Amino acid sequence: MSLSAAHAQAFFDELDASVVWTIADGGGIPAPEGASGHRVMPFWSRESRAQKTIENVPAYAGFRSRSIPLGEWEGRWLPGLGRDGLLVGLNWHGSGATGHDFTPGQVLERLAAWRSTHRGDASGELER
Repeated sequence: MSLSAAHAQAFFDELDASVVWTIADGGGIPAPEGASGHRVMPFWSRESRAQKTIENVPAYAGFRSRSIPLGEWEGRWLPGLGRDGLLVGLNWHGSGATGHDFTPGQVLERLAAWRSTHRGDASGELER
């Protein structure tokens, strides 16, 4: 498994039932063109991963981490990204903030698989 594939898999391994993370500045969330020629919006499973990208990638030096409730990301953001023709970057890493990019539909499929192996208890925490 490549390093990028490992980071993408870690997105689901580290995901909790409450939030995903992205980065934003005064202009919004970045959506650079990826290797495929499509625009890609990045998301991370942990704030520390998003923060590390801000600290290590000069292009994102003025950005701040931003949380998105998981249900909102799944129910509104991913379908909207699909309608807009954007891809989803998961747990980008390194000095170039690179990684695997997925269609929103692929991410929704993986989220469905993730949900089938996790369930929330009464307090909203996950049981494994």
